[in-house]
Amino acid sequence: MSIATPKYLSQSLAMKYFFVAVVLFGAQLVMGLIAAYQFVNPEFLFNVFNFSTARMVHINALVVWMLYAMIGSAYWMLPEETGIETVGIKLGTLGFYILTLAVTIVVGVYILVQVGPGTEASIWLINEGREYLEAPRWADIGITVVVLIFVYNVFATVMKGKRTGITTVLMADLIALAGLYLAGMFYTSNITMDQFWWWWVIHLWVEATWEVFVGVLIAYGLIKVMHANRQIVEMWLWIEVTMLFGSGILGMGHHYFWIGTPEYWWEIGALFSALEPVPLVGMLVHVIYDMGKHNGKVNNGPAFSWFIVNAFGNFLGAGVWGFMHTLPQINIYTHGSQFTAGHGHLAFYGAYATILIGMMYVAIQRRNGIEEMRSTATSKWAVSLITIGVLGMTVALTLSGYVQAFVERAEYGATWDGYFIAQGATWFTQGIDWRLAMGVVTFLGFLLLVKDLLTIAKRSKALAN
Repeated sequence: MSIATPKYLSQSLAMKYFFVAVVLFGAQLVMGLIAAYQFVNPEFLFNVFNFSTARMVHINALVVWMLYAMIGSAYWMLPEETGIETVGIKLGTLGFYILTLAVTIVVGVYILVQVGPGTEASIWLINEGREYLEAPRWADIGITVVVLIFVYNVFATVMKGKRTGITTVLMADLIALAGLYLAGMFYTSNITMDQFWWWWVIHLWVEATWEVFVGVLIAYGLIKVMHANRQIVEMWLWIEVTMLFGSGILGMGHHYFWIGTPEYWWEIGALFSALEPVPLVGMLVHVIYDMGKHNGKVNNGPAFSWFIVNAFGNFLGAGVWGFMHTLPQINIYTHGSQFTAGHGHLAFYGAYATILIGMMYVAIQRRNGIEEMRSTATSKWAVSLITIGVLGMTVALTLSGYVQAFVERAEYGATWDGYFIAQGATWFTQGIDWRLAMGVVTFLGFLLLVKDLLTIAKRSKALAN
């Protein structure tokens, strides 16, 4: 077993992206714990650190750390798939520092400027005020520039080096990823039209382009971790592209229920949104079957564990939990309730966080030249606690959401009286309490994950000697 440094500069850059991703992951969890405790005890940090700010930073940190990890994974994978160093790597490194500086400034502004007038200046410098897209306009432009640098790096490298099915799908996905983000960068005074385009970013950017992106990553990861047959994973990857670019667009219709678009979108959206996770589950099951048939071997236990959680967490969070409350006959009662929050927690974790953590393990293994990385007690506890914590939060929020749906919406007709009665209901408050407790479990798992990621190289050196 030999210890090695990254062969390519692109992979050194990838490790920088992974490092910041883990830091932002931790920040996301801390902000989530603060917001969860404020929900239980509203007086905590009252007029010092607002609940709305903690929630906003919690959600934005989630999106940004996943973007960092996705870009880092691509920079790691790219030279191995193409056989050459990433083209324009110095420009890519500059983009990393620009992005990191911008994120630091934006988070600082969020925390320091929590209230104020909504003016043209605040839109450009403070906060755009659009949920999930709160970044000020200057940061929007900066993110666009950084992503365009990344897109150039990928396209120039693939065109110069060897092209595989994995890199071809990645290039196609990046066009959609860069283009759809632009839909959220213009403003219209018509609230229905504004929400229409806003959902193109919130739904399609995340539920279509991100799903294809992680499909690319899991295809690469299965080849490296399980020596999966490339033809099998690329076949499923193309099925993924077909279903996600098709079902992703049609599946967005379940959001249109609330913004005045034709009724036929309700059923179309509910049906197709449930199909999105199917290809990734199919890919993993097919690869495991093929591996067993040919007596294959897993060379990275922790990454394999995260890949397994990804496939079934994605199916449960995005598929089952999503389908349970996006049918319009149900969504009329559950929309905007804690049911939605439960779906969001499990879907983001199952679909994205798991594969990105798995990719970090793949990168660390290959960076240190480890032929076989076995799961340790720390890595097992990490994946177990984080998964149990997220599942626990999901179930707790779902129970609270059911109280809202039945008491607040169905019984009291979404009146203010119904809202306050539901907020004081025993099952609702118990669900909120359990959400906080499970958040603590998740954070403990994160600490063990960080410990495991930081000590892999040291353990490997000790074994090598």
